Amino acid sequence: MNDPYPVRCLIVDDNPTFCASARSMLEAGGIAVVGTVSSLEDAVQIAGTTRPDLALVDIDLGVESGFDVVDALHVRSSDSQPAVVLMSTHDEEEFADMIEASSALGFVPKFALSVDRIRQLLAGGGR
Repeated sequence: MNDPYPVRCLIVDDNPTFCASARSMLEAGGIAVVGTVSSLEDAVQIAGTTRPDLALVDIDLGVESGFDVVDALHVRSSDSQPAVVLMSTHDEEEFADMIEASSALGFVPKFALSVDRIRQLLAGGGR
């Protein structure tokens, strides 16, 4: 059964293959992907126009940091801030203090990304 009001998600990752795979998996699970971007500037711009409910943000964006994206999205107008979930191919323990200090809802390893895990985080089963 399709949700009449699906979660709207923005994916921020510099790996086009991962973005395509994540989009396919999320959309198959009823989460609408409103865009995929690879930089902080694009994330802020697209989030401002599409107003996603959720942003999945890779911690390592090449020369940029996903933590900077989290901060930039948090600074935006408070009425349209997306929930942010950080993700990485690296172990969560490498970033545990930074994840905890951020305004992100939580962290999901890329290999464990699933619609169920996203919905669990959004429902309050964070970090």
